[in-house]
Amino acid sequence: MTDLAAPPQSELQRRLRAIPAPRPMLTREAHARLTERQRELLHELGRVFADGFADLTMAEVAARLGCSLRTLYGLAPSRDELVLTVLDTHLWQVGREAMGTVAPDAAPLDALRAYLSAATVAVQGTTAAYARDLDTMAAAQRRNQEHADYVVAVCRALLDWAVERGDIAPVDTAAVARTLATPGRDLIRPEVLPTLQTSPKEAADEVVDIVLRGLPRPTRTRRT
Repeated sequence: MTDLAAPPQSELQRRLRAIPAPRPMLTREAHARLTERQRELLHELGRVFADGFADLTMAEVAARLGCSLRTLYGLAPSRDELVLTVLDTHLWQVGREAMGTVAPDAAPLDALRAYLSAATVAVQGTTAAYARDLDTMAAAQRRNQEHADYVVAVCRALLDWAVERGDIAPVDTAAVARTLATPGRDLIRPEVLPTLQTSPKEAADEVVDIVLRGLPRPTRTRRT
């Protein structure tokens, strides 16, 4: 008889799965109901919005995509809702892929480095025009914050575990987690993005590397 019992979770998996994730705007069921054309449009909309979207009407968006208004309204009832759906879908996809890079038996700091390296893909390719228009949308800022809070929670859970294991000396894990989780979001602010010498992802990865390398190591009692 085949054993259908689920495999036991590792300690890492148990801790990560206990963290509540933001509720997606487009549920799995809703995404499954989309037509193939609508899925393609969700992907193509990122390219359209990259040039800025504040002045676009739904009719203009449809024209740029070469689709009907009816098809577009099947994705969202308004331009702003369409922007939020595209933003949220992108962040969810990046989040799933970031979790997928973490090996079930990884040590907490190794898991943290792998997760953040993949999570900063969320800001890769962000344009000044998109960042400017996104900054004017309160709903978009709230949605970004919800995803950022989740990343902070993941970072803190892994840091707490690292302290428990004695991998690092005790630190203010809430403060360190926020420092690790938020550079990508902060670096794409419209007043910050033009000042960067590298891309937002490269800059965020550099900050993460500096912080992780600076974590205090536990003091070992010297044996006599």
